[in-house]
Amino acid sequence: MDDLRLVERDVDANNVKISAQKVQVYYGSNHAIKDVDVDIEDKTVTAFIGPSGCGKSTFLRCLNRMNDTIDVCRVEGTINLDGEDIYDERVDPVQLRAKVGMVFQKPNPFPKSIYDNVAYGPRIHGLASNKADLDVIVEKSLRRGAIWDEVKDRLDAPGTGLSGGQQQRLCIARAVATEPEVLLMDEPCSALDPIATAQVEELIDELRQRYSVVIVTHSMQQAARVSQKTAFFHLGNLVEFGETGQIFTNPEDPRTESYITGRIG
Repeated sequence: MDDLRLVERDVDANNVKISAQKVQVYYGSNHAIKDVDVDIEDKTVTAFIGPSGCGKSTFLRCLNRMNDTIDVCRVEGTINLDGEDIYDERVDPVQLRAKVGMVFQKPNPFPKSIYDNVAYGPRIHGLASNKADLDVIVEKSLRRGAIWDEVKDRLDAPGTGLSGGQQQRLCIARAVATEPEVLLMDEPCSALDPIATAQVEELIDELRQRYSVVIVTHSMQQAARVSQKTAFFHLGNLVEFGETGQIFTNPEDPRTESYITGRIG
């Protein structure tokens, strides 16, 4: 039996995409994230849940160094992507963010055409040598964003003219256009109506065939629907992490149970 457990652990270790150890985040003197250890698997949706202000979005932004843009923010500890330290001084954050894409809470298309929204990343990263290559990338990305059929006849129209749900799927298409390996989503449905939310959730399920997806959500129902792994944050601590089904039906920590049953939050 011990041998079997060892084999299972080895399989999991081979599937780890991002490994974080002893991560601390400070905003000035405020200790926002405390001693977080977590392994995020490839081709899996991992949900971060917890009350407002618990640190889940702060930790998410550590995974592609978005916190670098905040002057008073300091990150300590180790975060490895495929075994490489993303905070190594030789790592270019711009290149890192091409590999670890991000979709934000509020859809934020550029004030450009639908085509140029998607083409922007591949252009600046030199992923297309000519217009024909770029056309292929744009179509493929819009298909992956599950919006191609709705926009293929108006690619020159402004991205800002789409509905909220379409804008968010355009932003997902834009994020996948640079061929990332990880997709971070910070409450991607909180500004959307129920129909658009269902479309994005369906899309997330498709995206995990290709990417490691990490989603911050305030909706426990959404976490239960879309994720295979769930991490519960509380007061800057990672309280519990495990299979989504177990976290929601049989949590080990009383704080997790209190949050899920609505006693804290």
